[in-house]
Amino acid sequence: MKFWVKQHICTAIIIFTTVLFFAFRATADVKQDAESTHLSLHRNSYSENYPDDMKSLDLAIEIAERYFVVGEKESADRFYLLALQKAFIIESMLKKNEEESGETENEPNTAGTTGEETVDFETDSPRFVGRRGVYRVVKGDTLSLVAAKLGVSQLQLRSMNHLTEGSRLRIGQKLRYNNLRIVPQLLKNGIVINIPDRTLYYFQSGTLVTSLPVALGSIKKSEKYFWQTPIGKFRVTGKIKDPTWTVPTSIQSEMEENGKEILTSVSPGPKNPLGRYAIKTSIPGILIHSTTKPASIYSFSSHGCIRLSPDQMETFFPKLKVNTLGEIIYKPIKLAVNTNGRVFLEVHRDFYKKRGDLLGEAREMIEKQNLSDLIDWEKFKTVVREKSGIAEDISL
Repeated sequence: MKFWVKQHICTAIIIFTTVLFFAFRATADVKQDAESTHLSLHRNSYSENYPDDMKSLDLAIEIAERYFVVGEKESADRFYLLALQKAFIIESMLKKNEEESGETENEPNTAGTTGEETVDFETDSPRFVGRRGVYRVVKGDTLSLVAAKLGVSQLQLRSMNHLTEGSRLRIGQKLRYNNLRIVPQLLKNGIVINIPDRTLYYFQSGTLVTSLPVALGSIKKSEKYFWQTPIGKFRVTGKIKDPTWTVPTSIQSEMEENGKEILTSVSPGPKNPLGRYAIKTSIPGILIHSTTKPASIYSFSSHGCIRLSPDQMETFFPKLKVNTLGEIIYKPIKLAVNTNGRVFLEVHRDFYKKRGDLLGEAREMIEKQNLSDLIDWEKFKTVVREKSGIAEDISL
């Protein structure tokens, strides 16, 4: 009897905490948060220990989607928020069980300054990069910095590790992540930057040498300002160490409107937003450069340029040669078959609103490659709906 009372008291506390958390939480996209968290919980095998709670969560998502389809946004948001509340309760119970079983105890950190990645799953196909693994927190890490290093969203890290927005990381703490991706385009030599997956792919002699998360141009646009990164082919026209930033007149105008000091140029140094390295391209005004804001990597926050983290640019800069060819592309949907014949689909949000029917586009890609008979179409619909940005196995 005492155990029963204790369990109900714990549940009541969790629910009360959840209500407070969501009452004060400001979220820009309740739908995206709910769908991503829902998908993450279904990937977590331990969630099977709470079948009734998961069914309740599934129902809330299903009702929200019905309202969303018919255009009743207010009702849809209400059920998406309810789904988030249910998901938070499940995550809290999972975290509590892990703590009681000792699975989240800190271990000595031996990872140096970049964090240790232990591989749990990866594919050996040349069409794939990334992995599902574990990152070990090092000194100076924050959730945003870890997300930037790994090229994943903060939302994914929170969902996969039962964290809240205010969670503080501990040195040695293990964070599960998944950044498995499909290479969007194969080259013999050169650079491919795919805008939706915010990743730069660098090829030499037909081999993918490296793939690096990047920050790209802001999604927001107006009649006066348009900072989206342009699509098109380019050539590397120069490399500059310790560059001086010549501030474009459009950014000077923005500075003035925001009441900031109007700068015409910024000398090399810690205040220069280009960081220590800049790579010039043949696209007017577009640089590939390091940054003084490493936490901004894997976001849409620049004025059109392509930002790399300072540590990764330190390695990438000397490898790249002037006259290297490159292309900026826009592929929110990617499809590939691995060496075992399994079909993977990767779907991103249409951040720049350049596509229409993602579901139809994905289905057409499958049909063109004659893969229809290999597909689990329920998995297919889920992956397109969730838009997790992760390569998902949709095979039968």
